[in-house]
Amino acid sequence: MKLNDNTRKMALTALCLALCVVLPLAFHAIPGGGLAFSPMHIPVFLCGLACGPLFGLICGIGGPVLSHLLTSMPPVAFLPGMALELAAYGLIAGLCMHYIHTQKESLDIYLSLLSAMLVGRLVAGLANAWIFQVGHYNLQLWLTAYFLKAWPGLLLHLVLVPAIYLALVKAQLLPKRYAHHRH
Repeated sequence: MKLNDNTRKMALTALCLALCVVLPLAFHAIPGGGLAFSPMHIPVFLCGLACGPLFGLICGIGGPVLSHLLTSMPPVAFLPGMALELAAYGLIAGLCMHYIHTQKESLDIYLSLLSAMLVGRLVAGLANAWIFQVGHYNLQLWLTAYFLKAWPGLLLHLVLVPAIYLALVKAQLLPKRYAHHRH
């Protein structure tokens, strides 16, 4: 039985939402693993790339909320900021995959992922500066939190997310972006 596109996107979004709960539990077993590797970002990026901006946005908001309700992670003090950040990741990853067409699937994925990573971090930094930590947040804190301390997660996301996406394409669980023509 072949699933229609919307059903496939809903099923993959549900799986990504479940991973938003399970992956942090696994990574928090490693001391400092949750902060260093940002495991909840992985399914949100994947959802945006694979399912589009609306489903990516839903996963980005729903993932941290669902995880908080089921596991108390992230803590309530970090939940709104994290939901904004992950919503931006899912939305921007989906928008970029929709609009970026280089004729090379891997390049589309990397450009979309990098764009989402940057915009999500900008959204989080602005939210901290203007809403959550007004007067106590600055450029140095942003760079330290979202780049210097986050480098293991950045690297993990850049390696793992495209690999998972391409594996899903190879397994025919996601459609190919481009038909390969042989001349």
